[in-house]
Amino acid sequence: MAEVLPCVEIDPPGKPEGAVVWLHGLGADGHDFEPIVPLLGLPRARFVFPHAPSMPVTINGGMVMPAWYDIRAIGGGGESEADIRRSASLVQALLEREEQRGVSPSRIVLAGFSQGGAMALHVGTRYPRALLGIMVLSGYEVLAGTRNVEETGANRSTPMLFCHGTADPLVPIAAGRLAYEAHERPGRPAEWHPFSMAHEVSPAELTVIRQWLAARFGRTA
Repeated sequence: MAEVLPCVEIDPPGKPEGAVVWLHGLGADGHDFEPIVPLLGLPRARFVFPHAPSMPVTINGGMVMPAWYDIRAIGGGGESEADIRRSASLVQALLEREEQRGVSPSRIVLAGFSQGGAMALHVGTRYPRALLGIMVLSGYEVLAGTRNVEETGANRSTPMLFCHGTADPLVPIAAGRLAYEAHERPGRPAEWHPFSMAHEVSPAELTVIRQWLAARFGRTA
C-alpha cells in the first residue's frame, strides 16, 4: 500500500458505521471542510480530510502549495498526468486504510471540491470495489481519454452527486456539466445541481449535500 497522507479525522462515538473521505481544493488543506461536519447530520460516520502534498503550481507562478497535481495551463488539458497518478495512489491508499479499519467500501463516500473533486471522480470510478457514492463539488474530469479503458465495473452503478456554481470564475460550469454527462448513464443514479454562486460551497448546496448523504447512508451513519 502507498504511504498514507496526514489527515484531519473526525471520529464518531463508538465504531464508525461508514466513512466520508473528502479531498480539498488547490491551495487549501484538510481543515478546509472540517467546520461543516456538524451540519451534515452523520453522527455515526468517520470523516477523513487528507492534506494534499505540497508542490510548485505552474499557473500560480511556481508557488509551492498543497495540490493534488500541477496545472500548467488554464483551460483544460494542462494537468500533470504524473502528479494525478501519484495522488491517485495516495487517495486509494486512504480508501484501503478505511477497509483495513473495518469500514466496507460499500459504506464509503469519496468526495472532493474543485481539484479534489476531479481526483474523487478519477479515483472513485477506477477503484476496484464498489463505493457507496462519489461526490464532485465544483469539479471536472481529468485524464478523460483514459476513462473507458481504466474505469472498473465495480463502480459503474455507484451513485454520484455533481454540484457547481453558475458564476464559477475558476472552473467553468460547462466543465462540471461535461463531467456529469460523461458519467450519467442508465443504472447509475447521478445528480446534477447548479447553484447561483462562484467557486465556493453555498448554504443551499450544503442542504443538497446533506440530503444526498442521508439517502446514501440511511439512518445508520
